[in-house]
Amino acid sequence: MEKVVLVRCESYDYDEVKKAVEKGIKLLGGIKKLIKKNEKVLIKPNMLANDPAEKGTATHPMVFKVLAEIIKKASDNVSYGDSPAVASPESAALSTGIAFAAEELKIPLADFVNGKEVVYEKGIQNKKFFIANGVLESGCIISMPKLKTHGAQVFTGCIKNQFGCIPGLRKAEFHAKVQDPSAFARMLFDLNSFVNPRLYVMDGIISMEGNGPRGGDLRKTNVLLFSTDPAALDITACRIINLDPFQVPVLQHAQKLNNYEIETAGDKIENFFTKDFKVERPPEIMFFLKGFLKKIINLAVVRKPYIINEKCIKCGMCVNICPVKPKAVFFRKRENPPFYDYSRCISCYCCQEICPESAIELKVLSKILRKIIKI
Repeated sequence: MEKVVLVRCESYDYDEVKKAVEKGIKLLGGIKKLIKKNEKVLIKPNMLANDPAEKGTATHPMVFKVLAEIIKKASDNVSYGDSPAVASPESAALSTGIAFAAEELKIPLADFVNGKEVVYEKGIQNKKFFIANGVLESGCIISMPKLKTHGAQVFTGCIKNQFGCIPGLRKAEFHAKVQDPSAFARMLFDLNSFVNPRLYVMDGIISMEGNGPRGGDLRKTNVLLFSTDPAALDITACRIINLDPFQVPVLQHAQKLNNYEIETAGDKIENFFTKDFKVERPPEIMFFLKGFLKKIINLAVVRKPYIINEKCIKCGMCVNICPVKPKAVFFRKRENPPFYDYSRCISCYCCQEICPESAIELKVLSKILRKIIKI
């Protein structure tokens, strides 16, 4: 039986976060049970982009700081890092505030720019990855995801967080190579199994709903979650936001490998239920369809990214990150917002994920279908 600890925390005040994190780690058996003395430890927060902490796209620097303080009691050999979807690791760390917390604790930024190809024979689908040096050089990984919605994978949590262990634009290349959402989820599962973090601490004090993982709305959920098992923690987080965990592609794959029985500790999960959390759920009609008909309808209702012209600042980030060649989104005229050629679009949603102005949303393009399936 897998254990997930839930602890109420209603703000990012240092004393409140410290009390909550100390309680969570204690209920898992203490930090010295999780980390060997002076083991080389890497803390892997979610630093999606160079956004300030108040935008809610990254693990909050206060949660990072408090957990890092605790980790340093077990080991002096600690580093941190992530490879953002856009911007450099240094820029993202500074913008999110994590760099200042790390500097205060004398924790260096690990190398998430360079890496090397590794072979993972135990991989179910993907047996080769290009992994950042900072990950490969560490003996113990501590993963710190942020509770957020996600366009392609519905929800981003513990398992998805390890995608940042692949440096730079190599992440976008994976979207081009592995276009099917289920296959992409299997890749994420293999990647997480290879990286194999020792501990997961999820920041759900303020979460992101709606157009996540960068352009959504912030929602107080007042919880920190702790576990040594990523799928168990992700399943628990999904239940909090009233999302069937097995509508999340990567958790569908996890379920096939393990019939999860989860024990929760700390505060009761019922205290955190947020029934009206805005997250994309499959249309109700999909639960009644079977076989070939379900596949056809599913293809028809796949959402596509579209640009809200009034919000677009024409920065070109969506064009730069589009992984297909020729690109599915491009400028016809540089003074106008980019244009989509949907015949090329693979629905990876990289463009929507990194848009700094929340100017890209996802929807079923057919107005008739939207009316029929009520989305």
